[in-house]
Amino acid sequence: MDVQPTSPSFRAGVVALLGRPNVGKSTLLNHLLGQKIAAVSPRLQTTRRRQRGILSLPEGQIVFVDTPGVHQPRTRLGEGMVRAARQALAGADALLVVAEAIHPPGEEDRLVSAWVGEGGPDKRVVLALNKIDLVPAAAREAPRAAYQTLFPMAVIQATSAATGEGCPELVRALLAALPVGGLLYAEDDLTDLSERDIAAELIREAALLHLREEVPHGVAVRIDQYSERPDGSAYIEATIVVEKESHKGIVIGRRGGMLRALGTTARGEIESMSGRRVFLRLRVKVQPGWRDDERALRGLGYDVRE
Repeated sequence: MDVQPTSPSFRAGVVALLGRPNVGKSTLLNHLLGQKIAAVSPRLQTTRRRQRGILSLPEGQIVFVDTPGVHQPRTRLGEGMVRAARQALAGADALLVVAEAIHPPGEEDRLVSAWVGEGGPDKRVVLALNKIDLVPAAAREAPRAAYQTLFPMAVIQATSAATGEGCPELVRALLAALPVGGLLYAEDDLTDLSERDIAAELIREAALLHLREEVPHGVAVRIDQYSERPDGSAYIEATIVVEKESHKGIVIGRRGGMLRALGTTARGEIESMSGRRVFLRLRVKVQPGWRDDERALRGLGYDVRE
């Protein structure tokens, strides 16, 4: 959809979020939108697929594309995640690089810088130096200088997704980087994913929060049924897919305790997201090596096209 701008200065465009894993891209996106649409956890590579988040303001519309963290892939799933990030970069009007103020640039940050450089000199870049609330005021110039050296083309804005510090200034910088134009989505749109898709991510988020060691990285979620009942509530059946029989036992837990805990956490998040009562039924299935199995990846909704 292309709607005429409300004023000659109205700006609209696509902003790709890039950064190494676990720098807070999805948390920052949720904060900017004022609603949780993306799964977040302390685990690396929580985001596995591209998702659009739409911020509509009187002065413009920013269509964020949240991407998986930039890393060196070791599985077919990882290769697809990296490919999704690179494709988002190529199709964006501007780039939002998210980095951590609490750590100096590392190998993956340098990889992000190389990707940004491939976008050409005309690609507008804004860098959110995130988690600035964890850095004393007297020590904030050092990380800014380090990232400015790595991203010389970027406008840098210190931010905190946790406290909101610097976020209004970040939005203004992003709007300034976008072209003048009409709305790309309806003003009340928030994301391009359905409730069903977001529910799957929130169930996986619950698994990431509750499970330990190597188990979470081998977890995927498939929604088998998502239906609305006459009273407005939702009935959801979902399968949690794991790679090993031993992992199935861990996910279920003693007397089903872990699976109940996952369900309670996920149900609360889905109800908060959807604004409706949710009845959630979970089962666990073993699918060995699914992260390297193209057919299995497609069945779980991951894009593995070259």
